[in-house]
Amino acid sequence: MEIRTRLAVESDAQELARLNQLFNGGDRRPVPEIVESMRTSSELIAVAECDGKIVGFGCAQRFQSFCYEELLGEITELYVEKSARGKGAAASLIAFLETHLKQRGVTEVKVLTGRQNAAAIRTYERCGYAVDDEVLLKKLLSGEPTDTQALP
Repeated sequence: MEIRTRLAVESDAQELARLNQLFNGGDRRPVPEIVESMRTSSELIAVAECDGKIVGFGCAQRFQSFCYEELLGEITELYVEKSARGKGAAASLIAFLETHLKQRGVTEVKVLTGRQNAAAIRTYERCGYAVDDEVLLKKLLSGEPTDTQALP
């Protein structure tokens, strides 16, 4: 079983929708929305193929802030379907995304995953990532902005 990793193209949108639904649950993202995102976003989307079938995907972003001289990267999504796990697809996707981020000037990559996701943590550690002690805080923004929240 040979894993081939490449950048996603628009014709992969149907498979990306299927895999994303397996990964994130909920309603399947409409293919036209995925294609539009691929056309307008600077997000890196990689797919892993085995025997011509897409079995996984990974996404990454590059960030630039006035606060830091260096460009930062983040692997935002990584999923390999169960039938292809343990065959190197995840490591291949990570290495592929890292290569493309490095080509875009990124010198450090971060990953956010659940504390209980031992398999993902092991995979990232095998790829050279170290567990950090940062704390994630999040807030769901919903509804209409109030006058004090109104954007300029």
